[in-house]
Amino acid sequence: MLRSTYPPPPMAEAVSSRIFAPDLLRGQVCVVSGAGTGLGRATAMELAALGALVVGCGRRPEPLRSMVDEVMAAGGSAESEPMDIRDEEAVDRLFDGVLERHGRLDLLVNNAGGQFLSPAEAITPKGFRTVIELNVQGTWQMTHAAATKAFIPQRGGKVISLTVSPHMGFPGMVHTGAARAAVENMMRTLSVEWARFQVKLVAVAVGQFDTETLRTKYPKAVVENVANTVPLGRLGTEEEMAWLIAYLSSPAGDFFSGCVLTIDGARDNWFGAWPPGGAAGEGGKPLAEERRKGEDG
Repeated sequence: MLRSTYPPPPMAEAVSSRIFAPDLLRGQVCVVSGAGTGLGRATAMELAALGALVVGCGRRPEPLRSMVDEVMAAGGSAESEPMDIRDEEAVDRLFDGVLERHGRLDLLVNNAGGQFLSPAEAITPKGFRTVIELNVQGTWQMTHAAATKAFIPQRGGKVISLTVSPHMGFPGMVHTGAARAAVENMMRTLSVEWARFQVKLVAVAVGQFDTETLRTKYPKAVVENVANTVPLGRLGTEEEMAWLIAYLSSPAGDFFSGCVLTIDGARDNWFGAWPPGGAAGEGGKPLAEERRKGEDG
């Protein structure tokens, strides 16, 4: 495990958050899964920039080590632990170690997950099972361990679980659509059951973001055209995702629980270009009903 000192000195101004007050999360201990790359890494960096100690976990040690090095170079505090969230014993070791070293846990960000693009008829039982085990079983094990070992005994804590948008069906990824729907229901249910322990749980449904995974893993045609499916006409940035997580982690997020927050540039409501083809007037202006003189409106 790679560690840095804690509590850290204030982060240098050059690497402080562009949005939030310095030291907003100072003193918090946060676990972020999938923290080595993409949205998880951006989240870990933002939380650390706000003064939190970040414990990043994931399956590949090299990206985690790079994240810790970057945080430490900026004057922050981070640790990493390579592990698989599907491994129950590894999950227990992760949280036991965090509590042994730091005595508490304030936040769990369930970012780790995975899926692959495929027509539904081509997905094998093994492929479907793998996605469910990673996204549902893994998320459950991380959440249950954080709650039973830390949040419930200390009577307080937050869980933020990343899911996906759109919600009206996910053609090409039926496995992850099913898995993420399960996670959203899990967060809603646990927000009621564990409210008596002051544990807050939120799902954040993530749309299309400009990440290394998108740029390198998916077919070129998808990468080049995916922004056209977002009404705002662009992909989200990793920083925009990290800012939302940081907000929810702060005292401003203390009354958020049992909800699903969607960050996707209106993709969840998309049904095609507006105005739709054949229903636009001169210059592309949306058509409107002609009103007779004297009518209300």
